[in-house]
Amino acid sequence: MKSKLPLTFLPLLFTNVFGDQGLYYTGTEAQESLPIKWLVGGNVIYDDNVNPTNRNATGQSVRDSSMAVNPYVGASFVNLSPQTTLDVYGKLGMVYYFDAPDGINEINSQSRASVNLIHRFSERVRFVSRNFVANELEPDYSYGMASSRQSSEFLSWSTDNSLGYRWTERFGTYTGVRINGSSYDDDDSGNLSDRMSWQFYEQLRYQYSPQTVLIAEYRYGQTLTDSVASESADQYFLIGVDHRFSPNTIGTIRTGAQMRDVDGGSSLASPYLEFALNTQINPQLRLGSFMRYGMEGDDTVLSPDGFTTASFNYDERNTFRLGVTGTYLLSPDLSLNSGVDLIQSNYDSGRLVDGAATRPAPSLSETTFNAYIGMSVKLTEFLYGNLSYNYSQVVSDVNDYREYDRNRVSVGVSAEF
Repeated sequence: MKSKLPLTFLPLLFTNVFGDQGLYYTGTEAQESLPIKWLVGGNVIYDDNVNPTNRNATGQSVRDSSMAVNPYVGASFVNLSPQTTLDVYGKLGMVYYFDAPDGINEINSQSRASVNLIHRFSERVRFVSRNFVANELEPDYSYGMASSRQSSEFLSWSTDNSLGYRWTERFGTYTGVRINGSSYDDDDSGNLSDRMSWQFYEQLRYQYSPQTVLIAEYRYGQTLTDSVASESADQYFLIGVDHRFSPNTIGTIRTGAQMRDVDGGSSLASPYLEFALNTQINPQLRLGSFMRYGMEGDDTVLSPDGFTTASFNYDERNTFRLGVTGTYLLSPDLSLNSGVDLIQSNYDSGRLVDGAATRPAPSLSETTFNAYIGMSVKLTEFLYGNLSYNYSQVVSDVNDYREYDRNRVSVGVSAEF
């Protein structure tokens, strides 16, 4: 008798331990229902560079520090039935600066929500929907949208919906549409950073072995803007593998070519790579990592040093993103967590879109580095204390306004019930 293979072509290994995950996502699903859990807490923060892009009238960096508070409430639950898996998470919070410097609001949102749904119509057919929305001041770099801290909160959202069908015991497909957008509150930007993108994808999956799935994938999408930023269309021709290294370790990789057509600009080609690996090494240690390289359509309008009255749209922004995160349980009541994000962007094929220029746009580069370390201690059955330190740095040859370094220390308590 032939065995039935799951439509994902990978056993469901372990509960989604990295939250909504973003680029850390490897296709894992929740394995058990969890009752609704409430979270209430707050942090006291010291920030030594509240508005990192702030400059005075002569263009010199202005470094303002401030204390802040970050109260929040949240809830999460997981509901599993033979046909449906529903995973919901929400956190509503804010950051209030006691002495906010010029150029930044005293009160800023730091909120996020996600809803993930899997519905199995039959043994052959399933619907998968992954959705999130965030309105926040401090960016989560693992979602592949933000590249640095802004001077105001920004709204980002994404919805990814697909239908999977198993044609034979070893072959299946996923057909889906992904839509995402971002909007920034900084009025001075003139909506240069606002984007909305949609993408259609078709994925062919073949079960090579009980641990390995071979994948061929085609994607087509468009990036839309409402400013002088150029709109673009992208095609991806990819092959890849999903592999279960052990019952608690799963990795995914896609690689191939990305083709881009920019309205009024260039037709470009670039290699493309995305990778994610999540592992529970032992009962105490879990790790996650991702890597992505390709052309991105965000943050493409720049005013380089020496062009005070000119802005250029860069048709080619090749970006490398890397993230690593981990949690280690020192004891049942004490855990450590840390992580690193690295974003490196190269800008080429610049075209004048605003103002006047007497020479061609230069090739540019920018690197963002972000690292954090923290600890959480269980104080009572429901009460937890936490301490964290975060360091960020941006090195850029675009202009002096984009360069900064920043330190933050946070101390807080939270209650889970």
